[in-house]
Amino acid sequence: MTAKFSFFPVGCGDMTLVETDNAKFILIDVNIRLAADDVADDTPDVAQQLRDRLPTDIQGRPYVDAMMLTHPDKDHCSGLERHFHLGPIDTYPKDSGKIIIREMWSSPIVFRRASKSHALCSDAKAWAKEARRRVNQYKSIGFCPDQERILILGKDIDGKTDDLGAILIPTGATWSMINGQFDASFSAVLLAPLLRDDEDEEDLLTKNNSSVIARMKLGSSYEPDAARFLVGGDAEVAIWERIWEDHSEDAENLLGYDLLLAPHHCSWHSLSWDSWSELGEDAEVSTDARNALGQPRDGAVIVASSKHISDDDSDPPCIRAKREYQSILKEIEGGEFICVADHGDEPLEFDVKPGGLERIEKAKKHVAFAAPAIGRQPIAHG
Repeated sequence: MTAKFSFFPVGCGDMTLVETDNAKFILIDVNIRLAADDVADDTPDVAQQLRDRLPTDIQGRPYVDAMMLTHPDKDHCSGLERHFHLGPIDTYPKDSGKIIIREMWSSPIVFRRASKSHALCSDAKAWAKEARRRVNQYKSIGFCPDQERILILGKDIDGKTDDLGAILIPTGATWSMINGQFDASFSAVLLAPLLRDDEDEEDLLTKNNSSVIARMKLGSSYEPDAARFLVGGDAEVAIWERIWEDHSEDAENLLGYDLLLAPHHCSWHSLSWDSWSELGEDAEVSTDARNALGQPRDGAVIVASSKHISDDDSDPPCIRAKREYQSILKEIEGGEFICVADHGDEPLEFDVKPGGLERIEKAKKHVAFAAPAIGRQPIAHG
């Protein structure tokens, strides 16, 4: 097998499929808009594109081995109820084609986000309900049944997650288990959500700053460190500053990437406290946030999962953020910035080779030879 990344054309939203070298499938967020399900609409049918890439079980049901929700905003969870099976596996509706989530990866903050200031959409509520069901099932019987697993990403406040034992991944920890099985070609370190004793409740629950941030490492063939992927939902500047504060001394190891999904759909708010629409070129970048997001390895690619990026005062996506990411890539050899919308109606995809990333060209998907490598070159072994 070959590890692979697929970024789906979902406008300003996130939907990324990661396939490991051992054929484990991890979906990060989902944004299947109603227009994408309308055959009369020209919005890309990303639900079908996803199913085309997923395996099926012996009963013909499509599944992901794990699904991570970075945070429960609508553009990160739309289509969940329509296209995914939620509830006990023995209630799966026959021939529905719904996708089974064998293991959920969820932050506990999702359970406390509903409020007057940021109400949850129906898909987010459905995710929260299913996560609670799986957690309660674990507490009741002491384990997670097959195809109904869950990992909780990050501790909650006041000891609320202290009794979760084997299903809890504390911030700062590394894991290599996917759906209850060790995958030698995969590891991930959890960098956020961040909780500190001196923070108040409202600060913890701000809309975007509860996002999960993870740095994944994928192996390929004989190379265990073939590609590093940094993903951070909609995390804004305050979180990236704290990430740098906590990890600057080990930045190359923990923050170095070959592939970065530009947070918040290439928003300026992940790089600056200033408003781009109000201050324009006078808006100042945060040095610490830029440092946290500015750790590419040679050949790195930064992907913006957004609509086309125009030279105007829009945010997100923001033209100034795009320029800042491009400037980061100028500091290395062979870097590239790509907006998913510019790629067309098909997913933007990369194979992970021992020498780095290879972009899969749409016209060459079914030919016998590979596209030229844009990442690091194979390591010579004597």
